[in-house]
Amino acid sequence: MKRIMSLSRLFGLDPSVTMRAVRALPRFLRDYRSLRRQLLDRGQDFPIARYYPVLSEDSEESGVAGGHYFHQDLHVARRVFEANPRRHLDVGSRVDGFVSHVAVFREIEVADIRRLSTTASNIRFVHCDLMDPRSVALLGQADSVSCLHVLEHFGLGRYGDAVSAEGHLRGLENLCALVAPGGRLYLSVPIGPQRIEFNAHRVFAAKTVPALMPAGFRLEQFSFVDDAGDIHAHVEFSAPDVARNFGCTFGCGIYEFSRTGT
Repeated sequence: MKRIMSLSRLFGLDPSVTMRAVRALPRFLRDYRSLRRQLLDRGQDFPIARYYPVLSEDSEESGVAGGHYFHQDLHVARRVFEANPRRHLDVGSRVDGFVSHVAVFREIEVADIRRLSTTASNIRFVHCDLMDPRSVALLGQADSVSCLHVLEHFGLGRYGDAVSAEGHLRGLENLCALVAPGGRLYLSVPIGPQRIEFNAHRVFAAKTVPALMPAGFRLEQFSFVDDAGDIHAHVEFSAPDVARNFGCTFGCGIYEFSRTGT
């Protein structure tokens, strides 16, 4: 059943949404009849112009205040605010999350393989492929760089990038080259038993990212979002917890590195 549901969603069909809508339809009709009677009694200063059924929001929570993106975006935006860098460059992070958070209080440059059209202030977009070293030369270095929930996609073709088994290695090498000496890199990836779930993403063992970092980068802070969607901020990167991926099967590791030098 789970496989059928997943396949249906892949093609834009969600049986669970259909069932919720069917269950909610009687209430929609009752509410419509009630409102129509009230409008007839008082005069239709707000006539019903058309039907626009929303059938399941009464049973949902008021919003999403948990999970990978919610917590990582707030956490890293707060860190950037506290650091107040000269230049902050982001690679591929969520525009309607982290990027918009940062744009509230400062300018942010955004680089992505996909194009972005926006008239929002404080957001400057650069179209480029971070698997291509020429893109790094185009962007130059920044004293603050972020790449949140992005590296795991490099080389899997999901976003139109070239398929490469070493895409994450090439991407990380080029990403690190963007960080100026003395600068900071904020990097998040899914953590858990190491694997590829094609073509969605890679999942990294918690120990993998620090092990792949080039010389001159030091892990300053580590936080993670667990499988339940709760954040654990500024935790010790200790061997027993690292070995078991902090108890995560599909969590989110949030790494903050500094680059030594002047």
